[in-house]
Amino acid sequence: LQQSRPCGRAAPASPAGSAPGPARPGTKRLPRAIVVGVKKGGTRAVLEFIRVHPEVRALGTEPHFFDRNYHRGLEWYRSLMPRTLDSQITVEKTPSYFVTKEAPRRIFNMSRDTKLIVVVRNPVTRAISDYTQTLSKKPDIPTFEGLTFRNRSLGLVDTSWNAIRIGMYAVHLQSWLQYFPLSQIHFVSGERLITDPAGEMGKVQDFLGIKRVITDKHFYFNKTKGFPCLKKSESSGLPRCLGKSKGRTHVQIDPEVIEQLRDFYRPYNIKFYETVGQDFRWE
Repeated sequence: LQQSRPCGRAAPASPAGSAPGPARPGTKRLPRAIVVGVKKGGTRAVLEFIRVHPEVRALGTEPHFFDRNYHRGLEWYRSLMPRTLDSQITVEKTPSYFVTKEAPRRIFNMSRDTKLIVVVRNPVTRAISDYTQTLSKKPDIPTFEGLTFRNRSLGLVDTSWNAIRIGMYAVHLQSWLQYFPLSQIHFVSGERLITDPAGEMGKVQDFLGIKRVITDKHFYFNKTKGFPCLKKSESSGLPRCLGKSKGRTHVQIDPEVIEQLRDFYRPYNIKFYETVGQDFRWE
């Protein structure tokens, strides 16, 4: 939409003999692709890797528009976006969208053609990573075991705890399939993103309909972090690894608890594999 000036106010005149300042190239556009989830799956890596592509411009921060800031309106959302040329795609990522009930309908109402990227990871590992992150900010929270079970001896898992609930991917996916066909949703394996970043990013580029520019030559493996890093970042020719919070050592969890969680997630995982037609081998 063209920006209109308030009524009754004339445009400021340029001083005689002077030309207007140089216009900034590109236009702020609503995103054509959104990384909608999931938290602690590898969404930051996907965003940092894809923004190396010359045909992609990505918003660096999470706008949380479709969950927390929807009342601000689409023009506010658009104003946050980077400027793009006609040949470029605008991308944003907010991992909490995947588990937000209203997000699919709201994104559909913005554009039914929006491409959605979901980065998934073994839900047991994801829950432990989620807990580890929370613990680093709130050291006095209960133990992982205490938050996981309503009754451990009976094996009753507390699905109201967000760290557990997020990993029930098959449940959340149903909300998205009410509005978007599977062909518009691309699932990235968080595990393969670490072991084969170029392969996973190749599929993301194919999904976005752009040339495979990001390849093996863009990555090197950082043994300290246990994670691939970019040889060159978007903004400079220097190597770039994800922030110090990425690749954090997980809290040690009782193997019995891990086994109980694997049993809990198994039917959800199988349903998820069947729905998306892809086996992520979390069993």
